[in-house]
Amino acid sequence: MSAVTVPTPTAAERFPRPRGLVLAMLRLHRSALWFWLMLVAVAAGALLWATVPGADAAWAEYTGIGCDRPRPNLGCDDPGPANIRYQTVVALGTGVLGILPLLTGAWAGGALIGRELENGTAELAWTQSVTPARWLTAKLAVPALLLTVGTLTLTLLHRVLWSSNSTLIGAMDWREWHDDGVFEANGTVATAQALAALAVGVLAGLLLRRTLAALGVAVLAAASLVYILDDLRPHLWPVKTVTAAPGTLLGSDGMVVEDGALTAAGARIPFPACMGEPACANGTGITRYYADYHPASHFWPLQLAETGILLAVAALAVAAAFVLLRRRTGAAG
Repeated sequence: MSAVTVPTPTAAERFPRPRGLVLAMLRLHRSALWFWLMLVAVAAGALLWATVPGADAAWAEYTGIGCDRPRPNLGCDDPGPANIRYQTVVALGTGVLGILPLLTGAWAGGALIGRELENGTAELAWTQSVTPARWLTAKLAVPALLLTVGTLTLTLLHRVLWSSNSTLIGAMDWREWHDDGVFEANGTVATAQALAALAVGVLAGLLLRRTLAALGVAVLAAASLVYILDDLRPHLWPVKTVTAAPGTLLGSDGMVVEDGALTAAGARIPFPACMGEPACANGTGITRYYADYHPASHFWPLQLAETGILLAVAALAVAAAFVLLRRRTGAAG
């Protein structure tokens, strides 16, 4: 009696290739996939170059003309070609993350959802044993994964650049930790912005069902969301208040939210027009100056607060998209 052997599953069987919705989606949107990979590669290459060779050349040029001395010459106000190249490349690497919400919203609203609903491709998929809910889940999950991996990669590279080149950045005094582009690229906000733009774009596509209309509304919504949160950012965490005698510079190392002068009664008033003159304080009744600001230690509280708002917006948009799809298709799942 011969023994019966059970076939051993191969590696391909244990780890099957992407099938169904995921594979179909990657094929359908392969142009967008390649564009995203190229964008990440270019930005990553720019940040890597700026971290070592670009920074070394810029610092050598900066110190070569004596700009690192206590009393630098006037020529230090005009950076040389090495510094210009360094700043341009860093701006390129950071700029990718800056425009990503607009690109993501435009693609999600136009090509990902709006075009498929307008052309009837989505309805065709729903007749091939694919429920509307599964279709929408794939449309959200696959881009969200790719966006998260790409943006976090660029964020980590930017943080390495920022920490390793702190001497050069501080000496040239051209970027601060709270500047919009730097703040977003150094933490979780850039990733959250992309995910929120994806969710808002998908909702716009489902609402309008037209490519161009959904694209325009998604871009407008993503831009508005980023703009509003930029304005709200200083108010997402309690400020630190410091006071000092007239003539002292306050909050220079942080994000100043409000500053001015204090009277003897403790009232806050704007800086007087005579500020800087010897007898100004005595003539206006000013006793001290004040500043409400965020020091560098508030970086992560502000980051996490803004990230939480963006993810909440994304979650609400995703929930609204599923509710809208269910009402329109009458599908249970």
